[in-house]
Amino acid sequence: MSTIVIDRITVRENTLECEIRPSADVARFFSGETFVTSYDRSIEDVPEGILAIPVLANVCPVAWANGADVYVDEVDASFARALEDVKASLLGMYDFLEGGTLYARRTIEPKPAAESIDGAESESALLFTGGVDSTCSYVRHRDEEPALVSIRGWTITPDRADDRKWDDLRNRVESFADERGLETAFVESNVLSALDHPMLLAHYKRHVDGAWYSSVGHGLGLLGLCAPMAYARGIGDLYVAATHWDGIDLEWGSRPDIDDNVRWSGTRCHHDAYELTRQERLDAIADYVESDAPSLELQTCNVRMDGNCGECEKCYRTAVGLRLSGLEPSRHGYAFVDRDYDEIRSALEGGEWVLGQDERHMWADIRDRVRETEPSSERERAFFEWLVAVDLDELVADARPPLSHRILRAGARNTPTRVYNGAYPTVKAVKMGLDRIRSVR
Repeated sequence: MSTIVIDRITVRENTLECEIRPSADVARFFSGETFVTSYDRSIEDVPEGILAIPVLANVCPVAWANGADVYVDEVDASFARALEDVKASLLGMYDFLEGGTLYARRTIEPKPAAESIDGAESESALLFTGGVDSTCSYVRHRDEEPALVSIRGWTITPDRADDRKWDDLRNRVESFADERGLETAFVESNVLSALDHPMLLAHYKRHVDGAWYSSVGHGLGLLGLCAPMAYARGIGDLYVAATHWDGIDLEWGSRPDIDDNVRWSGTRCHHDAYELTRQERLDAIADYVESDAPSLELQTCNVRMDGNCGECEKCYRTAVGLRLSGLEPSRHGYAFVDRDYDEIRSALEGGEWVLGQDERHMWADIRDRVRETEPSSERERAFFEWLVAVDLDELVADARPPLSHRILRAGARNTPTRVYNGAYPTVKAVKMGLDRIRSVR
């Protein structure tokens, strides 16, 4: 029988550690590292059943993919029920998931913590990066003065190479919060190195449109990482901004039927702004810029965190969206000029960006707005006419990952665990090198 045991949960001031002990048949999906998550305030008074949530939230989807049972000493009763609801949603989404059972020696229902922040109880919090989605959610909930929560462990890894990116993100979020009198919370975790994410990708990439964490794990996983912090701060509502919107039925790890089910004692989670398309979220931001924040800058780039590169697909897509919402991109973080429309068309037609159905829907949303918009220049007119006429499905089909990546994944899937573990550093280095080469292009 496949099993995963969560063992020896310990806390030292603001740092949580625990061991993950998988049975041999699922061991390849775990690196052997101790699971570690750190917060910016003490969590020593948080009950063990809440402390188990971060690791359970990230391990359970791996268990469900393998039909494995998970064992833990203590768990919050509300979260245990939440896991059943999230499992049902994920199993309904993916045929390759098998399910599994959580076994706990004790379930607890602790009273919510009543700790206050600087003398004022924090009633809500928002996962925040400063991008379109999270900024729109802040605009929608700004009357609540939510604490802004940023997490290191997914797009910014715990590796020293990402220290600068994390510092840049923290500085930007702190500046945004200070200008508005908001609290911040920063969470750091080695979740994607405690899990063997390259092996998960190798085994399951063929079943999903994105990577393992984006397609399966990140809604439950990121919210779960926040549980000890939320309990310690007395946060009742935790918002995560929607990526997609109503009418897009994509297999994705953060959706209303996942995030809205996540809960633990004292806290409920909310998938926010799902009723708005990305362009409508930019409209909401544009209204906020006009009324309250004329110098607001967005940060959407995945290449850098100290500003936007202005040349990647996401930067170009956001800049076009800003123009369609009546904002000048150069005033809000994007050095965009009319001739960049030619660069976007060339990159899309040439397959220079690896696109999925996610991006296809984003560009379709832009195209819908283009049909209602009078272009302001000849270059813009030419791009709008091309976008209205082009087959977006063909653009996505032409933008496949390179063959070298597919070969690495296939090799990892079919390599015995002991052999793979010995070769893993080399495989990872090769893959990172290929990624760097592609990003330079």
